[in-house]
Amino acid sequence: MKRLVLLWFLLFCTFFLHAEDGYRLWLRWDRIENKTLLRSYSGQITFIRLPGETPVAGTARQELQTGLSGLLGKVVGLEPGKTRKGVVGGLISDPVVAAYLSAEERDRIGEEGYLLRFDGMRILLAAKDDRGLLYGAFHLLRHLQQQLPLEQLDFLENPKMKIRVLNHWDNLDRTSERGYAGFSIWNWHELPEYIDPRYRDYARANASVGINGSVVTNVNANALVFRRDYLEKVAALAAVFRPYGIKIYLTARFSAPMDQGGLPSADPQSPKVQKWWGDKVKEIYELIPDFGGFLVKANSEGQPGPQQYGRTHVDGANMLADALKPYGGIVMWRAFVYSDKEPEDRAKQAYNEFVPLDGQFRENVLIQVKNGPVDFQPREPIHPLFGAMPKTPVMMEFQITKEYLGQGTHLVGLASMWEEVLNTDTYARGKGSTVSKVLDGSLFGYQLTGMAGVANIGTARNWTGHIFGQADWYAFARLAWNPYLESKAIFLEWTRLTFGLNPQVVGPITEMLASSYETCVRYMTPLGLHHIMAEGSHYGPGPWIDQIPRAEWNSAYYHKADEQGLGFDRTETGSKALAQYRPQLAEWYGDKTNLRFLLWFHHVEWKEELSTGRTLWAELCLQYDQGAREASALKVKWTTLQPFIDTERYEQVSMHLAIQEKEARWWRDACISYFQSVSKMDLPEGLAPPKYSLLYYKMLIFPYAPGTRPKW
Repeated sequence: MKRLVLLWFLLFCTFFLHAEDGYRLWLRWDRIENKTLLRSYSGQITFIRLPGETPVAGTARQELQTGLSGLLGKVVGLEPGKTRKGVVGGLISDPVVAAYLSAEERDRIGEEGYLLRFDGMRILLAAKDDRGLLYGAFHLLRHLQQQLPLEQLDFLENPKMKIRVLNHWDNLDRTSERGYAGFSIWNWHELPEYIDPRYRDYARANASVGINGSVVTNVNANALVFRRDYLEKVAALAAVFRPYGIKIYLTARFSAPMDQGGLPSADPQSPKVQKWWGDKVKEIYELIPDFGGFLVKANSEGQPGPQQYGRTHVDGANMLADALKPYGGIVMWRAFVYSDKEPEDRAKQAYNEFVPLDGQFRENVLIQVKNGPVDFQPREPIHPLFGAMPKTPVMMEFQITKEYLGQGTHLVGLASMWEEVLNTDTYARGKGSTVSKVLDGSLFGYQLTGMAGVANIGTARNWTGHIFGQADWYAFARLAWNPYLESKAIFLEWTRLTFGLNPQVVGPITEMLASSYETCVRYMTPLGLHHIMAEGSHYGPGPWIDQIPRAEWNSAYYHKADEQGLGFDRTETGSKALAQYRPQLAEWYGDKTNLRFLLWFHHVEWKEELSTGRTLWAELCLQYDQGAREASALKVKWTTLQPFIDTERYEQVSMHLAIQEKEARWWRDACISYFQSVSKMDLPEGLAPPKYSLLYYKMLIFPYAPGTRPKW
């Protein structure tokens, strides 16, 4: 009886004594108000049978009991053996569960996968391992939270990616590079003794959508994390993550043997360096037996790496892979590299460096590749490495935090961009060789697969700063589980879980998310423009930047605006970057009627008539203007939802949409003003002129914009 009273008290605190501030994310297990459906669910779910003694199995059981009790408004008890109406769950090796499965079904359930089915009497949850039970439990709760019929429960799901990780660009001093939701949630100073309850809630949220790993330190790494006392702090976090099936990873600064070991070099061919890494890895696994491995940024943007010693990426990655292999660890070696010499075309460098190395990496190495060849721009062609390394697993790196897409204040549904990338055909093995098929291993037979997302999580009460930033975290996880999902279906699911089932709310919010990506591209970088953001902070427009000593750190390097025209020629007459793609894809990218990438691949005359029937100059101006108007329309659409949204979340979003409207106009006016100063052309008839002079926009600086990268 005491246990039941305590459970009811916890349910009351969880589901009733809370503010609608966004903290609960999509995990909102409030009592179902539809009385007919509630009676139906309650009649069918009278108990939970989910045995298992491991921490993950215990978490699955706890989450099911708490979630079902909250949704049904009653305590759903645990039943060890009988199979009346309820949830019957367990591993496929469990005789009770196996009795409900065919041999084919047992064979089809893979690692971390699950079967979830309603047979008219009971809900069956079967999995090959405990993590599968946990993911299946959350799927069931997600289904019921959306008040979908039990008869629709018929799923056999296996994750398409083995490694599904968040990359936190968080520093040990709690600053977060490109972080727009406050400081880092990891309080290293108070660890390992003080465990913030937020750590558990973080792990729980990730597990609810299938994320199974977290890289908790910045890719611009600090070797201090390898000191014994810091490793003990990491071990404390790992202990919080473990019951949720999440492995912890660290970024490895390549110079750590010098920084922490006192060695004279970090040459990967040095026996002393190899021994240092071997000893350090052994120490890590003694503290964290399920440690995941290392993420490495080397020889890029000033970071140390093997090339300093005349070695290759293969030498560096394989050294670390050899140290990790006895323990089952992996290396995620980033392909975001460019040399310390001025390039002919920055977009070509990763391809040029990595393709010759294909097939030389150890089997526990993945090459982590950004979605595009430059740097998380609002729109880029796919990275040419996708489909170009058949013998080496490549994993995707998406950026959830919006460094170049409005940062923490713009509503931009990133799943639309990611879907565009994942569905792009590389033609690596003929038509249908999509990026998704590269990543999930089906195209080249990769045994190790993965997807990483640069996290947008911080100390903001609602986790992501902008409420709608939660949708990007959610969408990344869903696509890491299954990269073939449609973005609009993900937006719909997130909206229903986060804002409820009222169709007067669900429809407009889903449409706002679905349309917002194209809107952002229009008011920032239309027609294939890229990297024209302000220096350093990347906050706001800066197409005029042309005085930084290193050429490719200037906006002018990318847009090439002159009195004749605009755009970067990457065809045969230019840098020839177009040739890094298969001929069919190169033909599509290079087609001048493909306005999405026009200025990425072509230098076009201002007066040239485009496929729209307008000149480049007129089309550019109209795209900027349309984007700004669409940003205003987002704000107007949100106002129609006021009667249906709780006050706190409604006001949060309203204020952010006001910022987005203002900044979209800023982008429009500043960019039109600058490009007009170069083209010397009149504005198209009927287009309102910029509000201020070009000098005004050039003088705006924001040295304290959040997430600004520190000077090294």
